[in-house]
Amino acid sequence: MQVLVRDNNVDQALRVLKKKMQREGIFREMKQRKAYEKPSVRKAREKAEAVRRARKQARKTAIREGLIAAPKPKPRFGAGGPRRPGLPSTSAAPQQQSPGAATA
Repeated sequence: MQVLVRDNNVDQALRVLKKKMQREGIFREMKQRKAYEKPSVRKAREKAEAVRRARKQARKTAIREGLIAAPKPKPRFGAGGPRRPGLPSTSAAPQQQSPGAATA
């Protein structure tokens, strides 16, 4: 694995390296190898991972062929959606009446 350091910016190069290692699954493998894993447990884990991959691939193929609907995108903060907690919301705030207004 190779990362280029540009303009002596080691911090950025380190972030890029960590991201590459995360994508490759190196951190996950290091965590697994920390302790001994029995062969039977290893086989069960690898089989479960293979099933998960096969299901994911089948789901993507079915979405691509139009057999099932694609999942709805998660709502993003900002454009018209709910506000983050702690921030005042202009649309959700109740309207206050003036002290001289009559109630019906």
